[in-house]
Amino acid sequence: MSTAAFPQSVSDRSTARPQVDAFFDKRTCSVQYIVSDPATGRCALIDPVLDYDEKSGSVATTSADALLARVKEQGLTVEWILDTHPHADHLSASGYLKDRTGAKTAIGERIVDVQRLWKEIYNLGGFEADGSQWDCLFADGDDFQIGNMDVRVVFSPGHTLASIAYVVGDAAFIHDTLFMPDFGTARCDFPGGDARALWRTIQRILSLPSDTRLFSGHDYMPGGRAPAWESTVAGQKAQNIHLVQARTEDDFVAMRQARDAKLPMPKLILHALQVNMVGGRLPAPESNGTRYLKIPLDTLPYAVWD
Repeated sequence: MSTAAFPQSVSDRSTARPQVDAFFDKRTCSVQYIVSDPATGRCALIDPVLDYDEKSGSVATTSADALLARVKEQGLTVEWILDTHPHADHLSASGYLKDRTGAKTAIGERIVDVQRLWKEIYNLGGFEADGSQWDCLFADGDDFQIGNMDVRVVFSPGHTLASIAYVVGDAAFIHDTLFMPDFGTARCDFPGGDARALWRTIQRILSLPSDTRLFSGHDYMPGGRAPAWESTVAGQKAQNIHLVQARTEDDFVAMRQARDAKLPMPKLILHALQVNMVGGRLPAPESNGTRYLKIPLDTLPYAVWD
């Protein structure tokens, strides 16, 4: 995928300072966020998790309900449910939360490319790959509001071809691009991933002011430390282990591709994508009242085994 067309700097930002509440999901090492406007009590939920146990096939809403409990506790009003990308490591709770709150759902406009790709993988002949499962599809540079706060959309491919980040005042929600500095950067070997695109995305993120708060989508707790998810542009530039190791685009691509070639696929990738590419909606019940996930066999033939 070519990334030459998208802008290379997002250095400006608004002066707002949103309230950010993070919820770490130990099962998937994912981080869900509530970002709220202190002046109006309006908020957005970012990358919510639908709990899923692949061993039993059980689904639960404990993680998403924790978001709703905090919203109620703080007297907030949910305006948006925002996905940064179609996740490969957890099921999205966007659909469930829309039903509970009535808030608008959104994701990046390139989700249609992911839908077309995975429609073929799952052999979903009649599936509408048009993004209509969300209320809004955002393009690079789009603006919207959470309460009185301006939010800017930043196209941020690499980990997936549809990824976007959200810049809200002094905070940027950067999903699977940069993790905490002691863990590095995201993998790019999923269908549609691109290490060169990720390098250019990272340069865009690092063009934000140095004190910008960066909120990552996962934390894998290297060395057994406690979970963490917030860094800054300055901290990432100085300390990110992959960026310190690979100072040029070509070096980064070589490093990332070598690492990715050794990584097994996320355990939930085939479970999750069929749910996440339709806005977090589970398959419809069949004639016996039971829902079924569809797992294509041997569709990722070069995947590394554990």
